[in-house]
Amino acid sequence: MNPVDAALTLVIALCKAFEGFRARPYLCPAGKWTIGFGSTFHADGRPVKPSDPPITQADAEALLRLTLERDYLPGVVKASPGLLRFPRALAAIVDFAYNAGVPRYRASTLRRRVDECDWGAAKVEAMRWTRGGGKVLPGLVKRCEARAALL
Repeated sequence: MNPVDAALTLVIALCKAFEGFRARPYLCPAGKWTIGFGSTFHADGRPVKPSDPPITQADAEALLRLTLERDYLPGVVKASPGLLRFPRALAAIVDFAYNAGVPRYRASTLRRRVDECDWGAAKVEAMRWTRGGGKVLPGLVKRCEARAALL
């Protein structure tokens, strides 16, 4: 399996485990309308709205894969091309970007530590991103721990 496919397999599993599946639109802790496995936009780019119809689990997984491949993986690889040598770390950082956004990754100390291949410091930085909606979220703490284990 090539490094990108290996990373995608890992990050999809991470996202599914920590986002959970919801067929109907819901407000995430950050106050964004979300559906499926944490998707805030549909495949055609429309934002999720509370009036959107339910989504099947299969469609949610397809949307997650598309979103990761199209929107998050390219942004992470552009910011940190060296991650292509480290599929597990690439998965962790794509999951971070899915959760916090590519711009936050690009501007972060986490990125600097990843680009330096300072994995110990990257683990410490990964554990700093535990807040959602201004509060420390236990589920996000666990997600950060899972990411850090991949770095």
